[in-house]
Amino acid sequence: YHPGDEVPDDFLKQNGCEQFFQNIAIPDTIFALMQGKTYKANCTTPRDELRYLLCLHRDKDGRAWVGEMIVNTCIADDVLDIFRQLYDAAYPIERMRLPDYWDADDERQMTDNNSSSFNFRLISHTNLVSKHGKGTAIDINSLYNPYHKITANGTEVIEPAIGKPYLDRSKDFDYKITKGDLCYRLFTSKGFVWGGDWSNRKDYQHFEL
Repeated sequence: YHPGDEVPDDFLKQNGCEQFFQNIAIPDTIFALMQGKTYKANCTTPRDELRYLLCLHRDKDGRAWVGEMIVNTCIADDVLDIFRQLYDAAYPIERMRLPDYWDADDERQMTDNNSSSFNFRLISHTNLVSKHGKGTAIDINSLYNPYHKITANGTEVIEPAIGKPYLDRSKDFDYKITKGDLCYRLFTSKGFVWGGDWSNRKDYQHFEL
């Protein structure tokens, strides 16, 4: 089974799930895929500071899928442990593929409700590398947990744009992250900050160290 594949429960009952939770050096084939996409020409984050994770996860219907994610080596073990606990609890995550399959286009991958981490970029109007550019930020179920900000000139920013209906956090819907839920507790217990707790903007999908 490969990333993006569904794994039948009969297979998991017979063989267990340990093989689907791995923290390894980025394979050459994956690193080649990243070139010019998440790993851009100006990338200042060395390859050896990043790790490739395989993580089994379940969707809202309980189906098991092979997921993948690239994160900074400093959080790799903790993130793998978090995803193992989320899997064991059947916490729903719809999709976990590398952003490179969407050409590292955040709007496109968020529209598909992808969960991801590393994507090299600088913070807007600065020379500072973003948390995602270092692989120290994780986005989970990004469509249903959108980013929202009102700029100084009053412009409303919603990412992804079709995530607007999910800004009403009083409603119940699938894949919603709430303060105090298992995903929140596991990430914050390891020192991550949740973007849903920010006051000047909201980033409900986002956990960063």
